Parts: sequence; C-alpha cells; structure tokens
Amino acid sequence: MAKSARFTVEKTDAEWKTILTPAQFQVARQEGTERAFTSPLNNEHRDGTFHCVGCGTALWAMDDKFESGTGWPSFTKPISAEVVATKTDWKLLYPRTECHCATCGAHQGHVFPDGPAPTGQRWCINGVVLVFQAKEDLPG
Repeated sequence: MAKSARFTVEKTDAEWKTILTPAQFQVARQEGTERAFTSPLNNEHRDGTFHCVGCGTALWAMDDKFESGTGWPSFTKPISAEVVATKTDWKLLYPRTECHCATCGAHQGHVFPDGPAPTGQRWCINGVVLVFQAKEDLPG
C-alpha cells in the first residue's frame, strides 16, 4: 500500500520487513492474498479478538466470526467502523471493496454482500495478517 499521511502508524518498507514475515509483508503491504484454507485461524473458535499484525489494533471479534466455507477467516463486521477502512479495488477488472487497518494501512482482505444476518456482509480476511488474542490468556 502506498505511504499515506492518513495512518497514525507509518513505516518504510524496510522497517515493515523487519517486523513482518515475507508472507505477512506480501499481504499486508503489497495487498496480496494468502492461499485459501492455509490459515490456522480458520479453525480458531475460542473467545477473543483478532488484531492487526502490523500495529496490534483490535479489528475483529470472535462473536462476529462465522464459517463461510471460503477458506479464509470471515466476519460479519469489524469491531467498530473506525478500525477498518475501505477502498475500491479494480485488480480483477471489476470492482470489489478492499478493507485495511485504519491505523497502519495493512491490507486485510475484502468485504462482500453475501454474508449472514444481521449485516449480510462477509468480511473475508487473510489470516496471515491477524494475531489472535484469546480472552482466556488475558491477565485478570
């Protein structure tokens, strides 16, 4: 993703490469896509939250995760409207809605209008750009 002053966390590509794996960098910073059915987060069902691998912002809640059968972790909505930003993606020659972390700009995936109630949305997210924090592992 191009560097932009609209993100509160900004780093050079060289800086991102020191904190992200090559696969994370390819998805988060170059708007790539991980292979379907490769993320262990597809099978994550504990109570908790999913955070951006780039900046640690909590983006997705387990309560909003559902089994879409697509091969990527899918959610009906982000934790809040403020944590995820969207833009139109024309890479496949037709418009899709791309989503990214509003704090650091890390590409997350795409949102589609074919999800379950109550939102009817399927936020199809690359697991490689998420870090899961189980509620049971939190102090206190």
